[in-house]
Formats: sequence, C-alpha cells, structure tokens
Amino acid sequence: MPGFLFHQVVFGPVRSRRLGLSLGINLLPLHSKYCSFNCIYCECGWTPPGQKESQELPSRALVAEALEARLKELNKEHHLPDAITYAGNGEPTIHPEFAGIVKDTLRLRDRWSPASKVTVLSNASMVHDPAVFNALKTLDNNIQKLDAGSDRMFHLINNPVDPVNLDRIVADLARFEGRVVIQSMFLRGTYHDEHIDNTTEDEVTTWLERLKVIRPSMVMIYPIDRATPVRTLEKIPEKELKLIAERVASAGLKVSVY
Repeated sequence: MPGFLFHQVVFGPVRSRRLGLSLGINLLPLHSKYCSFNCIYCECGWTPPGQKESQELPSRALVAEALEARLKELNKEHHLPDAITYAGNGEPTIHPEFAGIVKDTLRLRDRWSPASKVTVLSNASMVHDPAVFNALKTLDNNIQKLDAGSDRMFHLINNPVDPVNLDRIVADLARFEGRVVIQSMFLRGTYHDEHIDNTTEDEVTTWLERLKVIRPSMVMIYPIDRATPVRTLEKIPEKELKLIAERVASAGLKVSVY
C-alpha cells in the first residue's frame, strides 16, 4: 500500500478534527515517506528501507519562502488558518534544520497571521535532542505521540526504525513540565500473527501511568480514521474511547476524544 502523501512543502489549509483550519508544512520528501517510526496505522504507508541514503529534504530557505508566499495569499483572501502545522510525509523533527525552521515560522506567523497557533504533530522520537527540545518549547501546540504504555505494545504498534527506549521517551516528555499535548491512537487487530490491542485493562493502566509521569496539558484520544497499511486493524468505537477518556479525567488530566 503506497499510502497518502503530501506533494508540496506547504499545503492546505485543510480542515483538521483537532486543530480547526490547518495550514500544513511538510519538511519531508515530497514523493515518499521519511520517518523514524514505521507505525502499522500510518496513513502515509510504510517507511521505506535505506531512507537516510536516498532522501532529499527541503531547505530551511525553501520552507520559509513557500510559507511566506502562502500566508500572503491567504491574507489577501481573508482565509487565515487557525493553525500552522508541521506534519506531512513522516516525522518533521528529524529535519536537521528543524530548530531554525521553527524560528522562521514564528517570525512569519507574527507578521502575516498572528492568530494562528504554530503546531507540531510528532512521534516524540527526537525529544532527546537539545535543539529539537528547545524549539518544541517555543511552539503554541507541542503535540507528541504516545500510543502505548508497555514496551512490547509500543514496538508492535510504532515499529521504531532505530532502537528507541520508551522509558527514555517518557522521561524526556516529562521534561516539558506540562507544556506538551499527548495524542494517542487506540486500535486492535493482528499483524505477523501477533495480536495487537492497546485497549485492554493492562495496556490502558500502563499507558495511564505513563501519562501521570508526563502530566501533559491535554490528552487527545482518537481512532483510525483513514486507510492503514495493515488491513486487519479495527477502528475502536467512540463508546470505548470515552470510557478510556473517563479514566484519564479521573487522573486529573484534561482529555478529548476525536
């Protein structure tokens, strides 16, 4: 399955179920996925092998140029976005110029669309990098992924391309001291003869303990919404997601189901 890809550096704005009208910034290649994870539910499809040797990323200057041009157009049309969002064809924070791109984005936002919230949708794999961490702290919406509490379920669902320690990710997320939003995808199904389900009592309890360590400002819970590379995955009913959300709220954390 090739997946759904964005073929522009700046795309949209598009309507987002979480962010409102969102203008996207794709810091990854325009015709293939480039990511530190290989999530079984990713709408972009599978992460290609040998990606680091074959991919060309848009430069910092190109991103700034494309963003300013689009913001000027939207300003003239009186159609400014609610959010300016780093998303696209993989993990945005692996771009080597991510910190500089954030500075440029904030400057251009302030000039052309001051009400827009600069946002990132990230898998948290680069939070350990000091430059990335400090850049993320300057964003209006620092949205990071945590799909599982146990290391086994984390690896089954997110399939990190390089070795990643879930304990380290959680510890790094806690360093934001609440200036972080956690997004969590819930699903179940099978893949390579493995049963995958992060909605069980044990898995939800373990995930919730991780959230208590991180203490995010918000937890976003959501189900599969688009086609996935693994066809055997099941969309979790809203009723079940709301039961999980009730447990998050009982822990004193703000939560929304999408």
